[in-house]
Amino acid sequence: MIYRSDIATLRNNIENEIGKKIILRESPGKRSKTLEKSAVIEKIYPSYFRVKFDNNDSTGAYNYTDVFTKAIEIEVYDGENYSPLGVPAIETKKSREKEILNQMTTSEIMRNS
Repeated sequence: MIYRSDIATLRNNIENEIGKKIILRESPGKRSKTLEKSAVIEKIYPSYFRVKFDNNDSTGAYNYTDVFTKAIEIEVYDGENYSPLGVPAIETKKSREKEILNQMTTSEIMRNS
């Protein structure tokens, strides 16, 4: 399950890369060849981000969940090399519950039972 905090972390990671050159790989379907495009991250919004493609001055918009589900992959150019965009690991429901329980005191756990 993708939590809002996961999306917020990814949005911050992408926000740090605004204006940088990227390589965006998207898979249009199971049987189709992966498309690789050169672009620049242009702007971010609460639920998606926009890129401007180098080859024809067109723009594209992608959801943050596209990155989590690996519908698209992004590599960022740092001036010398391309490196994968930092994508936070998705927490499972059990690990999230375990984290919450670890933060709660014993009296809070008894009260909520």
